[in-house]
Amino acid sequence: MNTTAKHKVLIVGGGTAGITVAARLLRKGYTDVAVIEPSDKHYYQPLWTLVGGGQAKAASTERPEASVMPKDATWIRKSAEAFDPDNNTVTCLDGASYEYDVLVVCPGIQLDWNRTEGLEETLGRDGVSSNYRFDLAPRTWDFIRDLRSGTAVFTVPTGAIKCAGAPQKIAYLAADYWRKQGVLKDIDVHLVMPAPRPFGIPAIADSLDKVIAGYGIHLHSSSEMKSVDASVRKVAVASVGEGGNEIKLPYDMLHAVPQQSAPDWIKSSPLSAGDAAGYVDINKHTMQHVRYPNVFSLGDAGSSPNSKTGAAIRKQAPVVVENIDAFLKNRPLRGSYDGYSSCPIITSSHAMLLAEFDYDLNLTPSFPLLDPTKPHWAYWYLKKYGLPFLYWNLMLKGLA
Repeated sequence: MNTTAKHKVLIVGGGTAGITVAARLLRKGYTDVAVIEPSDKHYYQPLWTLVGGGQAKAASTERPEASVMPKDATWIRKSAEAFDPDNNTVTCLDGASYEYDVLVVCPGIQLDWNRTEGLEETLGRDGVSSNYRFDLAPRTWDFIRDLRSGTAVFTVPTGAIKCAGAPQKIAYLAADYWRKQGVLKDIDVHLVMPAPRPFGIPAIADSLDKVIAGYGIHLHSSSEMKSVDASVRKVAVASVGEGGNEIKLPYDMLHAVPQQSAPDWIKSSPLSAGDAAGYVDINKHTMQHVRYPNVFSLGDAGSSPNSKTGAAIRKQAPVVVENIDAFLKNRPLRGSYDGYSSCPIITSSHAMLLAEFDYDLNLTPSFPLLDPTKPHWAYWYLKKYGLPFLYWNLMLKGLA
């Protein structure tokens, strides 16, 4: 097969992971770095929760992709479609194929709206929304702001998702707003989550239990949304696992989060781990593919069992770049990622809890003076102002 071009390092995906790795490689002195990315827009997705909660504008989360693409990188404005790791090539939808010495796979995660019956067709209307889409986050705020009485349901899906805390954060922001408006007493708030507790670290779960109780939220633990019937405004909720009983919850407002998985074309590729989720099969410490040593993956599409957050990418990217450099110089891979992730959990319009932890769920706080298991107002300012500044000005430029 004739290849269209060859690059020293080829990166699939121009999101947080791809841009950060490209910037870091260029800073390290690599000159032939190419990024395959079809989108002309780049989003800072962590703020979509604040958009849905009426605390930020959607426009502030969007910038042209051209403004974040490192100027010395080659931007291939196409969609990747298939991998041939035995011949070191990636083929795009238009049939063009690109050869590489090293491949970095980071196309992000796929939102599987269609896996929940009745959900996709009702999104954005009749009280149903989701902060997991740029165009829908402002609708979430419309529905929250307009609700004065009735039932509000917030769901968390099973399986790994982008920012696992986001589905419950919007429930707390909504309840806080309704309390300030004096209508919380007239709204029945339900939070449906698949885990037995609101967080995997007991001290943080204890803190969130207090937040949930404080708002009077009905918690449906070990449960998940199965289907939505917009015609009667009811959502089916079932216990997780075999033989679970199912209940139908009425809703006036529903914030639904879809199940998520690797993009379908990754699932069906030789790079996939071959399970249902289909993520790129990598060593969780070196981020190197377990079968193809010149392939690396990071971010949401990788199989490493960390929480899928931008904070995880910030710690993974330097490891990937260090190990690519070692691989190309025939040296042992010394870079190691410990599973660090951070989950900023907003508990009200003025407080946030910052859960930072590694693979073993050990707390790894960046600010040891603040108790990481309790909400603080200082974290709120970090979320709204500090982290977006860090993202646009430092992280995407390979400086943080």
